[in-house]
Amino acid sequence: MSANNCKEISRRAIRMWDSNNSDSPKDIFTKNYVNHQEPDVEGGVSDKNLEEWKKMISNYHKSFSNSKALVLMQIAEGDLVSTRWEFTAIHTGEYIGLAPTGKEVTWTGIEIDRFEDGKIVESWVDWDKYRLFEGLGLVK
Repeated sequence: MSANNCKEISRRAIRMWDSNNSDSPKDIFTKNYVNHQEPDVEGGVSDKNLEEWKKMISNYHKSFSNSKALVLMQIAEGDLVSTRWEFTAIHTGEYIGLAPTGKEVTWTGIEIDRFEDGKIVESWVDWDKYRLFEGLGLVK
């Protein structure tokens, strides 16, 4: 698979956070996919399998509307694609115990995806939790 094809699949994976996205995870991820979150929204770090990742996406969409994922930069080498992204969303549902604020929030992150047989088998995600929490009024 070409680097450009892998980059497109990584973009599709990032856009799964968009509101009204219709992509299917089975077209993007292997069955044994692992998502390494650092930091995890609930604290610490985590390793999520595909089902846990899908639940995380579902919970996110219940908490945030008008979500848009913008790809800022991508670099591909071998079986890896690194994507720097920016998310913008409106907090319209309960999120980690916080009642909806109606605030529009923006934060950035980097995801590195490893490919196997044309799909993403593993991702490492490092995102700006502080900026999201600051935008929601959880920290000052």
